[in-house]
Amino acid sequence: MKNIVILISGTGSNMAAIVRAAEQQRWAERLDARVAAVISNRPDAKGLLTAREAGIATAAVDHKAFADRQAFDAALMAEVDRHAPSLVVLAGFMRILTPGFVAHYDGRLINIHPSLLPAFPGLHTHQRAIDMGCRVAGATVHQVTAELDHGAILAQAVVPVLPDDTADTLAARVLTQEHLIYPRAIGDLLSVL
Repeated sequence: MKNIVILISGTGSNMAAIVRAAEQQRWAERLDARVAAVISNRPDAKGLLTAREAGIATAAVDHKAFADRQAFDAALMAEVDRHAPSLVVLAGFMRILTPGFVAHYDGRLINIHPSLLPAFPGLHTHQRAIDMGCRVAGATVHQVTAELDHGAILAQAVVPVLPDDTADTLAARVLTQEHLIYPRAIGDLLSVL
């Protein structure tokens, strides 16, 4: 069985979309894959409850309990590895990972970013797109590398930037597309793993 471990920091809406897709598309039967665990760096992340309600193993590795990024990543890696992941999926995981963590999961670590990479890596993507006068925005599923938001692009979705958009309205429209393309990109990856 190909185990998927999902890392979250908050509500886990992308995680929930992936879990729904796994069930609806019968990944266990068709792809020999399952969401094995959901792990958060925030013990109070609402997405952990969503995962538990779906019968998925959960854990929290609180980044605030560690002296530095390397110590946190080592503890996180140990927790992820307990589930023997074929794929590690960042779904709103709001921590920059160390090069050692990224290298440990080389080729098995993916993320979704709320912009059309390579445009607008990092934070505040929607406001930056509006401020630059972009006519379109979107989301990108990509391989994770040591360089922030620069891995190979696996999938993208485009939405228009409307004249009256705010960062919040644009973010909401992009998020609906994230919920579609992320499970699809994961399914495509699982079919070749």
